[in-house]
Amino acid sequence: QVQLVESGGGLVQPGGSLRLSCAASGTFFSIDPMGWYRQAPGKQRELVASITSQFNTDYGDAVKGRFTISRDIHKNTVYLQMNSLKPEDTAVYYCNAQSRSSSWSALRAHWGQGTQVTVSS
Repeated sequence: QVQLVESGGGLVQPGGSLRLSCAASGTFFSIDPMGWYRQAPGKQRELVASITSQFNTDYGDAVKGRFTISRDIHKNTVYLQMNSLKPEDTAVYYCNAQSRSSSWSALRAHWGQGTQVTVSS
């Protein structure tokens, strides 16, 4: 079983910055990719950013150029540096990871409990 523990959310003014962290623990053969999704009230959950073990990244269009995802392979931790935050970035941010229990097993998706990010003056 894989557990994802998120931290770093909070209240920030427009134009400010926040850094989210998500640490994966448990038993797994591999955990790849890792990433972040967000869900605002009344909206569908959407991709924010993802990163593979080869450090290939993917970003949602709304955050390109403002957010940066990074990863510490040894700590099984993924980070999301959020700069130039806008009110429309307000949402619950969820960590996501895909794991395998062996080299031949299927990928299994895991979600964190979510952390609130509020951008407001």
